[in-house]
Amino acid sequence: MIGAVESERTERAGRLAELYLRHSDGAVRLAYLLTGDSSLAEDLVQDAFVKLAGRFADLRDPGAFEAYLRKTVVNLARMHFRRKRVERAYLDRERREPRPSAALPDVAGYEQMKRALLFLPHRQRAALVLRYYEDLSEARIAEVLRCRPGTVKSLLSRGIAGLRPRLGGDHRD
Repeated sequence: MIGAVESERTERAGRLAELYLRHSDGAVRLAYLLTGDSSLAEDLVQDAFVKLAGRFADLRDPGAFEAYLRKTVVNLARMHFRRKRVERAYLDRERREPRPSAALPDVAGYEQMKRALLFLPHRQRAALVLRYYEDLSEARIAEVLRCRPGTVKSLLSRGIAGLRPRLGGDHRD
């Protein structure tokens, strides 16, 4: 039983190889005339044969293979250009949309803030970092620091007050 299946598979592969040798050059010429690109033409023909290999057993008339191959190559070329057109339209839209200018990081400001934070008591520093860098709510900070929300508000207020002289800001928020 296994021998018969292997024999049928080998016979089918042999017939497909024969069809490839007989029709691939013409299919590549057709694909080249459709695309103007020899590498793309070879890729399209390869894809066409892969698609047809799965359907080869269903082909009733082996003489119809050439027409079926031709139609598959034409469809693959059309699909390729449709994809390219969609990609170009997307890229054109992206180019027309204004991009927010990427500001360079303020390394000096970052270092100054880091040094100023290190002068604060640990709980004030933790409250500020959790609130303004991690963007946690006061309730969530209270859970993390295991204190009441009122204590978090006090820690934030005192921490900001402690940062002002070190960062050169006397203004109030």
